Amino acid sequence: MAFVLFFIALFGLYCTIWINKWRNPNCKGVLPPGSMGLPFIGETLELIKPSYSLGTHPFIKKRIQRYGPIFRSNIAGRPIVISTDQEFNRYIINKEGTLVELWYLDTFSKIFSLEGESKINMSGYIHKFIRGALLSQLGTESLKTKLLPQIENLVTKTLYSWSNQDAVNVKDAVSTAICDFTAKLFCGYDDKGSPDKLSEMLKMFSGSLLAFPLNIPGTKYHKSLKAKEKVMKILRRKIMERRSSLVEREDGNEDFLDIALKQMEKDKIFTYDFIANLLFAFLFASLESISLTITLMLKFLLTHPQVLQDLMAEHESILQNRRPDSPIKWEEFKSMIYTQQVVNETLRFFNTLPGLLRKAIKDIQYKGYTIPAGWSIMAVVFERHMNPEVYKDPLVFNPARWKEFDSLTISKNFTPFGGGGMRQCVGADYTRVTMTLFLHVLVTKYKWTQIKEGKVVQFPLLELGKDLHVKLFEKQ
Repeated sequence: MAFVLFFIALFGLYCTIWINKWRNPNCKGVLPPGSMGLPFIGETLELIKPSYSLGTHPFIKKRIQRYGPIFRSNIAGRPIVISTDQEFNRYIINKEGTLVELWYLDTFSKIFSLEGESKINMSGYIHKFIRGALLSQLGTESLKTKLLPQIENLVTKTLYSWSNQDAVNVKDAVSTAICDFTAKLFCGYDDKGSPDKLSEMLKMFSGSLLAFPLNIPGTKYHKSLKAKEKVMKILRRKIMERRSSLVEREDGNEDFLDIALKQMEKDKIFTYDFIANLLFAFLFASLESISLTITLMLKFLLTHPQVLQDLMAEHESILQNRRPDSPIKWEEFKSMIYTQQVVNETLRFFNTLPGLLRKAIKDIQYKGYTIPAGWSIMAVVFERHMNPEVYKDPLVFNPARWKEFDSLTISKNFTPFGGGGMRQCVGADYTRVTMTLFLHVLVTKYKWTQIKEGKVVQFPLLELGKDLHVKLFEKQ
């Protein structure tokens, strides 16, 4: 009996020491204030608690009030410093490669195969190559010369199909259309007649990115990996088919797969799996970001009739100066000033991820605090979009506010596509054009009514359109 009591006491002492060590990590300086939460899971459960507002997530808001703009936490077993200090965020983003490196949550890394050799080589020249290849497909020049009419045609066909249905789940329908279009654009894939739909397999991932990486049947993570296996199989098959019949195309007609296969001949990193993983990530990113922003935009229009009236006036004016049934021109797109204000205001509310993720590669000193090497850093850049000193009544949807901003104010306080520079999203212009042409076709050709309200949910990923259903009617 005495031995049992001794063992229990010893075990209790060990647990006490271990928990104290968890709560007070080693540091060669002063850590930012905060809490490490529960052993193993940290404060993950509070971070993923749903919020039904487009403002700052309560997890972050409460800790700003308690600890200030820089605080420590533990998410999914990883020590992390979370910052809403925009000066510090700019500093960290600009120090990539010297003080910090790009980092992903473990689940995200494993799902997208960003660990090991692939992750290491995503920095440096491989990252530059990929960025250049994507810009050749989605950049301004490509949008001007070939994509503008293709995107208009995509939107026209999509909305016409909606008008022939009793009700449409907006996010689901936009996701399918965007995925099919992007797959064809990047690698010539068309799943018509195939029982395996890429869009269906890709839609399930947004709810899995912050899940614990437990590969157990029945979990979201396990289902995500199984779906990815199917997608990768399809993409590998497409890559091998293209390589066996690769022909020279004229400049401007090459897609991303053509460019990647040429690089495969020069660089051993470009294997079938590496290229398939890139395609997988590109498809998912375009599907999720564009479908969410368009759903959010449509939801705002349903509740702001004056904004809709002003949009209709701008687009009807453009139609009056165009020949019937002629495609939209780049100059017309650039002339849609109010439409761009609506797009900007929608993007101001849009945040698919809680923040930009980096990892300290050496100890970082800032305002008396030390962030130890190996710790993760989440730069919450979205918080600047809710700054009341810049955006009066920041939770109010008000496109007219953009009339008052000059280019310097916008560049300092508006970053919907990342932190800028080499990490700026290469699909930024593509997203803007798609949103703008969606509005153009929608307000000039259709009326619509809401069948089922779409609730705003941050989880903390923005999940918006699961319940927004509309019915479209062609204008007479």
